[in-house]
Amino acid sequence: MLQGTASGVGKSLLTAGLCRLLARSGVSVAPFKPQNMSNASAACPSGGEIGRAQALQAFASGLEPTVDMNPVLLKPEADRKAQLVVSGQVRGTLLANRFREDREGLLPEVLAAFNRLCEEYDFVLVEGAGSPSEPNLRIGDIANMGFAQAAEVPVWLIGDIDRGGVFASLHGTMDALDPPDRRLVKALVINRFRGEASLLGDACDWLTERTQRPLLGCVPYLHDLALPEEDAPYSFLGGRGRHHSDEASSKLRVGGVFYPRASNTSDLDPIADDPRIDFCWLADPDSLSGLDLAVLPGSKAVAGDLSWLRQNGWVEALERHVRYGGRVLGLCGGLQMLGQRILDPLGIEGPANTDGLGWLPVEAELKQEKLVRTVSGQARWPDKCEFAGYEIRHGESPQDPMLYPFAARSEDGRVMGTYVHGLFDLAEYRHAVLEEWLGWKADPGEDQHGRWLRDLDRLADSLRESLDLRMLEEQVGRLS
Repeated sequence: MLQGTASGVGKSLLTAGLCRLLARSGVSVAPFKPQNMSNASAACPSGGEIGRAQALQAFASGLEPTVDMNPVLLKPEADRKAQLVVSGQVRGTLLANRFREDREGLLPEVLAAFNRLCEEYDFVLVEGAGSPSEPNLRIGDIANMGFAQAAEVPVWLIGDIDRGGVFASLHGTMDALDPPDRRLVKALVINRFRGEASLLGDACDWLTERTQRPLLGCVPYLHDLALPEEDAPYSFLGGRGRHHSDEASSKLRVGGVFYPRASNTSDLDPIADDPRIDFCWLADPDSLSGLDLAVLPGSKAVAGDLSWLRQNGWVEALERHVRYGGRVLGLCGGLQMLGQRILDPLGIEGPANTDGLGWLPVEAELKQEKLVRTVSGQARWPDKCEFAGYEIRHGESPQDPMLYPFAARSEDGRVMGTYVHGLFDLAEYRHAVLEEWLGWKADPGEDQHGRWLRDLDRLADSLRESLDLRMLEEQVGRLS
């Protein structure tokens, strides 16, 4: 089990990289995350939804994702509540003031899912969540040491040197663990190292002596990995993606609006990863200037994020963008914002009735039962193109069948929306949309799955070269 000193230290990608390394070495491996908290989710072909990171890890393992790989998924709807998804299906709302009590009862289902994977595969690689050393979260824990104790799984502890203080965080985490939990930690890993690892020699010896645990190595910082992020898009924090500049004036210019409850932002990764497109997540309404296409991504709280757009000047900026010839694309929740009204009579996400921007001829009504499914086939628009993707939504809207997989288009053709996630992963369809709608003349480029596989191999190679994996090889055999 890979646990971390904090959220965002790289557990998800290291798990994916190890899954890839094991799978290509002939090991029957499956990923598992007991509890995930993320609004980035994916639909499983057999039904239900799981965290996006576990779907990537399944891909790295050569598997289709299943709900057993992430039995508990928490999808934040506000600061103090989250939608609770168990075994791929919505099971209500988890409130912050009952977080510890309500999650503890889920441990039997978590263990049952884990045991099913153990019966089917030779090796299961587990990812923790956040930090295992938070004393306020240890009682009732099912995500880190609570699960590891119940399932008797050994732990590697990961620290991120790029954010600083990695030796203190690894030592401090070990020191904060109760003795039974500390005994489960078998090794330490330093992630995202830049520079010459030999310069860390004395500090590594100090850490090993203080913790009495071997340091397996320092994983180098790998730039420009075209792999989906679990939470906020890394480019919004200054990483992946390119900012608009005069030098990029010949490129297609695309920007995504990142509101507080934005979800499934990986829908835009294929565009962000295309070197011929100048893409960035937009920090303020003024950054819409000069764009060819502005995208409203999915949202876990559509009414709330729409209110945020109105309060922060985005609506006026988007209107100006369209008036001067720009295009706007709404993805799932973004589509609902662009419609006439959002009806929520059951209070699933917010107020019973919210006026949309009125730019698309659709009205969305949120239903109790969530629609979760994979979709594929021949698109009606653009004509005769194969597409594939998935849908995860409570909202239902009448759709224009002539536009499928798009749902609606404005009269002037400048605004469009779709409920299908992952729609741009296939290069041929992505290119067809951009050419038909924006007049972008270029070759189709690369499928997103091809990029993922290339970078997963790159990550696996890096882990094999930078880590002492003998502890793992004792269980699975030689890794190649």
